[in-house]
Amino acid sequence: LGSARRARLPPGEMGWPLVGGMWAFLRAFKSGKPDAFIASFVRRFGRTGVYRSFMFSSPTVLVTTGEGCKQVLMDDDAFVTGWPKATVALVGPRSFVAMPYDEHRRIRKLTAAPINGFDALTGYLPFINRTVTSSLRAWADHGGSVEFLTELRRMTFKIIVQIFLGGADQATTRALERSYTELNYGMRAMAINLPGFAYRGALRARRRLVAVLQGVLDERRAARAKGISGGGVDMMDRLIEAQDERGRRLDDDEIIDVLVMYLNAGHESSGHITMWATVFLQENPDMFARAKAEQEAIMRSIPSSQQGLTLRDFRKMEYLSQVIDETLRLVNISFVSFRQATRDVFVNGYLIPKGWKVQLWYRSVHMDPQVYPDPTKFDPSRWEGHSPRAGTFL
Repeated sequence: LGSARRARLPPGEMGWPLVGGMWAFLRAFKSGKPDAFIASFVRRFGRTGVYRSFMFSSPTVLVTTGEGCKQVLMDDDAFVTGWPKATVALVGPRSFVAMPYDEHRRIRKLTAAPINGFDALTGYLPFINRTVTSSLRAWADHGGSVEFLTELRRMTFKIIVQIFLGGADQATTRALERSYTELNYGMRAMAINLPGFAYRGALRARRRLVAVLQGVLDERRAARAKGISGGGVDMMDRLIEAQDERGRRLDDDEIIDVLVMYLNAGHESSGHITMWATVFLQENPDMFARAKAEQEAIMRSIPSSQQGLTLRDFRKMEYLSQVIDETLRLVNISFVSFRQATRDVFVNGYLIPKGWKVQLWYRSVHMDPQVYPDPTKFDPSRWEGHSPRAGTFL
């Protein structure tokens, strides 16, 4: 970098050769004290909001304040996606984690309605209702204790496979679940492709996952060519049909990588957040009573002719929404994201050199007492009538 640029870097240390700060990072999260990693930088170098280290095989700047995160996320000229090699290889090079800005915008626009549009969500709701109800009944009828997170993950996986692949048979669902679970273990591992390392097993799992999805995709395209309709429309059908304003459609690699990406984003996080929200409500009986009363009031307002819940009913769940936002803040499922500088740029007065990776530490923002008073306390009421400043709820 030269002495002049080096003098303008954030404080920090690059750690051991090749390994950098990864051992401290992994140790903090495996110890159950994830905040210890950033706390060690604050303790040694002060509250500068940005620190340098060597992470996931790259020189990296860690950004830990809301304003810093906002600057990096909003500046599409100075920053592009910069996810670790392992994540890109496992989620897929044609997914959002790797593609350039213009392509990202095109694919996001194409996939938004099939995944999150009103018609799509309305179509998914009946199956979600049936699956959650039947799962709850099965747990209640079990007669003993159940391993709650395991059961939640099975339930959310069943839902997301139905949303993706409609009438997928049990063999396909089991194959997807086995492969996905192994792939997820290697998602944030170091990219070491040697026997015994999580990344190597995850690469094998991705190949199996892609093979299953490609098989379903081939069947769908063959059926369409013969004019055969499968009945209901699922996400894969919607992605096959999607086209942009120039008539371009998604190819097979794009569809598969988008499905793998949303599988990762939607299944694991949903199961864990549901578990934690349940735990927090169990620990706070007054909050549980308020959330329950809101649900009972909504159920009483549903006309007898209506089957299950509608999106309009969900919009009435104001207190439950606060419970979920507070759970997301406190648990921080997505605790960090990754960018890369396309040119020399300054954040908080410190240099981020061109080509360096940037880690945005959402967890540090959510646990900042200056942003959220008493941050370790579960308090849904902090969201009542509160709209967070840009960059403070990520």
